[in-house]
Amino acid sequence: MFSLMRSGYAFPRVNDVYFSGNSYQVHATVTETEQPKWWERNAGPNMIDIHSTQEFLNALSEAGDRLVIVEFYGTWCASCRALFPKLCRTAEEHPDIVFLKVNFDENKPMSKNLNVKVLPYFHFYRGADRLLESFSCSLAKFQKIKDAIVLHNSDRCSLGPPKGVGELNLDNPSPPKKVAESSPT
Repeated sequence: MFSLMRSGYAFPRVNDVYFSGNSYQVHATVTETEQPKWWERNAGPNMIDIHSTQEFLNALSEAGDRLVIVEFYGTWCASCRALFPKLCRTAEEHPDIVFLKVNFDENKPMSKNLNVKVLPYFHFYRGADRLLESFSCSLAKFQKIKDAIVLHNSDRCSLGPPKGVGELNLDNPSPPKKVAESSPT
């Protein structure tokens, strides 16, 4: 007994082979393998399917200070399908980034309120704080996503450890330093 399987295709499974006289008799059944659709695959725990506005808001809140990349896609969109494997690899390479997948057709009101007019479309957020950047992107322009990751996933600018207002000396600020003027020679 043997079986030939290939994702998404039906192949016969040969149950029995009999030899009778000058001929073979084959009894086979056809089974279809049930593979997930391309948009149902995930790259890992940092890639999350969003099915409602509340799930979207919760995911942004739970991200804290992490970078969040939201992909708006359509199951019928050829560009979305072509770009998706690269996006999955990028998610695997950046486990510190949260990737949210929003099916445009399941979430039309939310998508339209977020000004998503073409697919695939991407939003970059820093947790729930604010929208950092948004743009449309095709497979040919995937470098745009990588560039945005480099830009927005770096450590935030800091002038030292964070201080609360109570830790700052506001009573006696030091006078501003004078900048020496250069005289023309």
